[in-house]
Amino acid sequence: MKLSERYIRAVLERLPQNKRQQAEQDLRKKLSERLTANSTENEERIVLQEFGHPALMAEHYGKVRRYLIGPRYFDLYVRLLRLVIPLAVLITLIVVTIVSIVSGVGQAETLVTVLVSLIGNIISAIFNTIMQTLFWVTLVVAVMDWADKSGVETPLGLTMEEWTPDDLKEWGGQEALLEPVEAKVAKSQVFGSLIWMVIWTTVYFNADKVLGIYTDNGEGLRFQMAVFNQDVLVSYWPFIALVIVLELSLAIWQWRAGYWNYRLATFNAAVQTVSVLVFILIFTNSQLLNPEFRQFLTETFGGTNALTWIFGAILVMMIFGTLSDVIQGYRRAGKRRQPVETPPH
Repeated sequence: MKLSERYIRAVLERLPQNKRQQAEQDLRKKLSERLTANSTENEERIVLQEFGHPALMAEHYGKVRRYLIGPRYFDLYVRLLRLVIPLAVLITLIVVTIVSIVSGVGQAETLVTVLVSLIGNIISAIFNTIMQTLFWVTLVVAVMDWADKSGVETPLGLTMEEWTPDDLKEWGGQEALLEPVEAKVAKSQVFGSLIWMVIWTTVYFNADKVLGIYTDNGEGLRFQMAVFNQDVLVSYWPFIALVIVLELSLAIWQWRAGYWNYRLATFNAAVQTVSVLVFILIFTNSQLLNPEFRQFLTETFGGTNALTWIFGAILVMMIFGTLSDVIQGYRRAGKRRQPVETPPH
């Protein structure tokens, strides 16, 4: 990608949606007056150096100065937050998952109480992580701004050096900022998938304590017997680990891409397919049911046919849900607009 294209992206990502289209047209017009399709990178660098830092150009189009800390460090501050907060939240969710698996759940807890407690822990952990990140990043950047007595207001880049067009190579802008809303990856979808991953992983590795038959002896629900053979479930841990790694990779890719494309849609299809295949592999194991629970079904209902039908219905719903998710991914990727090149002089 040319430096001029990277410069346009760097300006547009700092503008609200309703001002990007006009700013893009104006920037392309100005660039076409100074550059041609055959312009060298060095010629581009000279022109862009004259244009100045993308943040200052964005300020020109935005007509509004909005700085929490100061002109020189505000752009650095915002970029650090956008970089650090998602990473911190991701690490937090991974830690919560590991702690939930290792610590397990108590025998006296029901599935509902486990889910409520787990969701509460997730929300609390994410909130604390965001607040801590905001506090420390704000404190560090504010101290840096206070200690800077140079009087220069030109924004610094992530490298803490004066901006040059070469910085565009380091920060090319991951989002296609003028793409239609339909092609955008919802951040709520990314975090929702990660939270769901924490929930099902915790339940899976504690199935013998939360998924089973409960009885009420007048003092509340009491766990009687597990539905599944936990040893069989745990024996599939390499496949579960594979699914977890794939789902984490998909979430990271979705977050970084910002918008759907055909490669992302294809990877999403692969992840969903692997997840369904692993589910089929596990739930077709003849030893999956706890022998005590199997005997209970036989004595109560005369067999396990009803449970087989339930598993079959769940499988069918999973397949249809996966197909729907895959189709939606490709449909959203198809909404992407064609790239626009800088017009020749």
